[in-house]
Parts: sequence; C-alpha cells; structure tokens
Amino acid sequence: MTDEIAKWGRRIHGPTLPGSGIRCARESALTDAEMNEVVTTIATARAGRHTAFLPEHLRTRHWESTMTAMLSINARLGWPSAGWKIGAASLEVQRAEGMPGASPGQLARDGVHPSPARVPAHLFINYRCAESEFAFQMAHALPARTSPFSEDEVADAVASLHPALEIGDTVFQDWYGASGYFGAALDNNGAAAFVPGDPVTDWRHLDLASARVDLSLNGTWQKSGVGAAAMGHPLTALTWVANWLRERGMGLQAGEFVSTGSCTGHFFVAPGDRLIADFGPLGKVDATFE
Repeated sequence: MTDEIAKWGRRIHGPTLPGSGIRCARESALTDAEMNEVVTTIATARAGRHTAFLPEHLRTRHWESTMTAMLSINARLGWPSAGWKIGAASLEVQRAEGMPGASPGQLARDGVHPSPARVPAHLFINYRCAESEFAFQMAHALPARTSPFSEDEVADAVASLHPALEIGDTVFQDWYGASGYFGAALDNNGAAAFVPGDPVTDWRHLDLASARVDLSLNGTWQKSGVGAAAMGHPLTALTWVANWLRERGMGLQAGEFVSTGSCTGHFFVAPGDRLIADFGPLGKVDATFE
C-alpha cells in the first residue's frame, strides 16, 4: 500500500480497489446462533478498538440480516446516540462498495466534534474515510407511526442545516474487500466521527441540490461535488432516514443530527492530515486528524 493521493484519497484503504470486492457466495439469512456470533464478534472489536475477522460461514449478502446485525451491535454497545448518518447514499459509493442501496448508521455522541475540530485518534481502528455532507439537526421528534412521513413534515421538524464532515471506519481490514459481505454496513455503516459546521436556520429556500462542495487536503484542492449526489437532495435523504426508522418502530429524536450522505464520495486520510470542506455561502468545515 502507498499513501499516494488518488480520487478516493490516500491509498490506505487496503489492497482492494473501489468496486473490486469479491462477493461472497451466500445470500441466505443468518440463523439466530450465527447472528449472535456476528454481533458478538463486531461489538467486541468495536468496544476493544481492534480489528475483527468474520469467518466465511458468517459471511452473507442477505440484506435484512445485515441491517438486523447493525442495529443489534449498536444496542449491545449502548453508546449514547447523537443521531444518524446515511451510508452509500450516492450511486458512486454504492458501486464502490457493491451495495444494493443506501443504509443508515448511528452517530455516537463521543464522535461529535464541532468545526474547527481536532478529531481524536481513539475514535478510529483502521481508517479515516471522510465524506462531505449536508446534515440536519432536529427541533422536534419524528416518532414511529404507520403512515410515511412527507418531505414537508420532515422539513417542519428541522431546527437547522449544517455543512459537515462524516468520517467512517470499520473493524474489518481491507475496506473494499469487506464489501463482499457488506462489511461496512454490518459495522454501523462506518459511522465513527462527525464534524458539524455552523448552523443555518433559514435554509428551505436554498437550492441544496445544486449547492457545491469543494474538498481540500492540507491546503490543496482534491475534488468537488453537489448536494444532488446523495439521493438527489439532502431533504429527500433526511426523509428516507425518518421513514427507514419508522418502518422499524423507531424514530428521530429532538436534538439529533442526521448526516445525509456524501456529496464528494469517499476520501481516506491519515493522522496529521487537515481537511477543509468548503460549502460556499453555507460555510466551511475544518478537521485535523490526530
């Protein structure tokens, strides 16, 4: 491996390139005993901050098993929640990780460090995969109910919009190699750290789909993106999260953040790096990694 800078950031994500993970053969659901083994393996590694290995017999591309395991791992860890993120909200990331669609992960309060931030090393095990995102903080709860939430209902529950950096990690070695069995999705969709910028309260008139984001590493521009990259519009993505939770008898809580998916794809960084995501008139997000 090398620290050469490429489209996806430093080449420190393991030997497998984006979109090149080899899919495991199994597509059937995990049994109860297998589910417990998966949850124990990943939760133990996350709590102990060390790498994990998932044996072949526990690897499957059964999506509901993956989502059940992700929620069960977070429940077992019991870390206080700061909200949610959307993993693989963009088609670019879905292709890179071989994902069938978007999926959420839970933000831990310990991982939230407002900009300008020094993001502590103890939050990470193997990686620092940075994504430039639009995030919302909720003013009101959206509890579980039978009927879907509309975008207008969800917008009415928002306190503020924030430019943000969401930084991913996983207990598994070789980030894109683990995509063969949805490794990042199993492991909380990579949610490790979250750096929100200043709040914007008057946001509903803004053209967020066309809003540009420029990402710089150590003072040098690297890549750009727009709000439409994640599900077409940040509010559409926020509504998707609210309804994903609703369908599972869960809900968004007042004060929680929702980071709506990457506008600039993945960008891997190393300790000592400084990232600045420039959202133009919405402000900048500044993060230095320890």
